[in-house]
Order: sequence, then structure tokens, then C-alpha cells
Amino acid sequence: MKVKTILVSQPKPESEKSPYFDLAEKHKLNIDFRPFIHVEGIDGQEFRLSRINFQDHSAVIFTSRNAVDHFFRLAEELRYTVPDSLKYFCVSEATAFYLQKYVVYRKRKIFHGKQTFSDLMDLIKKHNKEKFLLPCSDLLKEEIPDILDKAKIDYSKAISYKTVCSDLSDLRDIKYDMLVFFSPSGIVSLYKNFPDFEQGDTKIAAFGPTTNKACADHKLIVNVPAPTTSSPSMTMSIENYIKKAGKK
Repeated sequence: MKVKTILVSQPKPESEKSPYFDLAEKHKLNIDFRPFIHVEGIDGQEFRLSRINFQDHSAVIFTSRNAVDHFFRLAEELRYTVPDSLKYFCVSEATAFYLQKYVVYRKRKIFHGKQTFSDLMDLIKKHNKEKFLLPCSDLLKEEIPDILDKAKIDYSKAISYKTVCSDLSDLRDIKYDMLVFFSPSGIVSLYKNFPDFEQGDTKIAAFGPTTNKACADHKLIVNVPAPTTSSPSMTMSIENYIKKAGKK
């Protein structure tokens, strides 16, 4: 079966230069975007139950823009005045630059890795006398606290926001040739919204080993795994599948 309609379980790209738009135009596809999950902040009253005090920390670790947003949101709710002396350790340069939304960048002590948390750890280890705060979601990757624990870093895991399933009920009667997933949470949302979902002829594209495992756990057949050695991105993997399907 040829693929003509695709639902990507993420927000629509803001840039017109997205490879998804190129893919749609090149192969005459109808690609829709719909986030299957979204983030909700934990309010100050609930956060207080963790008994974590922002003022007890001299540095903060940011693994995403969401972490930045919810740290400063909670700081305001908790009436915590962020000191100029606070040190910021960001997983990437893009996350570090995002801090400009909240602080005067050139007047703060900001450090950033290249892209992965392992890169950032080299900088954190050089400042291992600091007391770190780690604002995060309820679905923080286990490898992050594992790496910090192994390095004997003094830190507090501060769950500041949570990932929840979006309401997809309006999609009940809409059929797509392919569904594209990027996280196990997306699979959880699929079955929470549609407990009786059956794959049938629907093709499944899944990015990353944990997403592929979640598909297997639900007995879903992954037709388009990504990334692969020949297709490092999801769009490349989808295009290769479409080309092969077109030759049959």
C-alpha cells in the first residue's frame, strides 16, 4: 500500500524550511501534525511538598527550554529572587541562548555543552563544589541522574513539570496511512485515547530505541525505524520507505 497521508505526533514546524514540507511537496503527501503529548507545569503549592528550596543551590542544570521556562515560572510563584551569582549549566548552546528570555546573558555565569548531557558533565565536574538544582519533568531520562550520581555530584532533582497525554478524540474517525512517533509517551497517548486501536494496514514510523521498544510492547509492527545508518533522520527514513513502496 502506497503512503499518501501521514500524521506526525509533534507540533507543526515553525520554519517553512522544514524537511517535512519538502517531503510532502516532493512526493505529493498530505502530512498533518498533532502533538500526542504536552507539558503541564507543577504549581508552587505542589512543588513545596518536595521540600526542595531553590535558595539552597548555587547552580542550576538545564536540559531543555521547558526546564528553563518552568524554573523561572516556579521561582516567581515561590517568590524566589534569582541571584546574579547563580551559575547556569545548559545542555546545548541553543538552550543557553534561550536564557536571554529571563536574564541578562552577558552578566551571568553561563556554561553549555555541545548537545549531549555527557558533554555537559565535563563542565559540571570542574565545578563539583557547587550545589546543583536539576529542574526536570516527571519523565526525566534515567541516564541523567545515573551520570550525576556516578560522578558524586551534589544535586537536587526538582520535578517542575509533567508530560501528559493530549486529547485526540477528534481524530477518532480520521484514518492515516502512516503514524509517526518520537517517544514512548506518544504510544501511551495513542492507546489512552484509542484503547481499541488496531494497526491493520497503518504503517508505523518510530524514532529511537525506546520508542521502538514501546511499539513492540504494544505488538505494533514498526515499518519505518529511525535513525538508521543510511537514514539518520525521520524524514529520510520515511522517504526511503516511500521510494521502496513505490517500486512494488
